[in-house]
Amino acid sequence: MLGQLKKLSVNPDKTQELTVTVQGDFRESFDELYGKDVDIEIKKHSKRRSMDSNNLAWALIDKIAEHEGIRKTEVYRNAIKDIGGVSDTVCCKNIAVENLVTKWQRKGLGWQADCEPSKLPNCTNVTLYYGSSVFDTRQMAALIDSLIQDCNALGIPTMTQEEIERSLAVWQKKIEKSEQVNTSE
Repeated sequence: MLGQLKKLSVNPDKTQELTVTVQGDFRESFDELYGKDVDIEIKKHSKRRSMDSNNLAWALIDKIAEHEGIRKTEVYRNAIKDIGGVSDTVCCKNIAVENLVTKWQRKGLGWQADCEPSKLPNCTNVTLYYGSSVFDTRQMAALIDSLIQDCNALGIPTMTQEEIERSLAVWQKKIEKSEQVNTSE
């Protein structure tokens, strides 16, 4: 749910009260949760990718896979790893690495994990890559740009720069329209 932080006050007992305005109707959830312990996550809002961008990415992936004679999933998974800002590296005890990797990869095709030895004893550094389903518009644009560069390098025809920009503008408008609908609910 989209909202804005409005006020923070500290009580004498060191607890804090946070005032948040939300866009949308929260009354039913409030009545359901009032007085109960709840989990709260507050993070900076980022625009999500659109389905049009996803379709464009997969069309490019399909062209590369056909040209190279490899599976589309292989092209997709390799492309994910080329995008900056879509992974986290964690140091994990060796005994828990297999469980972490297995559960992470169950999230989808792009959700990958690479393991490397850690300098810490009995630990492994695990790089966790996020799938494109959680990419924001900047990350998705970077993925599409990377795929277009791959197509160009392989001599695979793609859309003209004007068509790409028009496509990006269309899905940007859809995102903005979707956010406006969400804020008026």
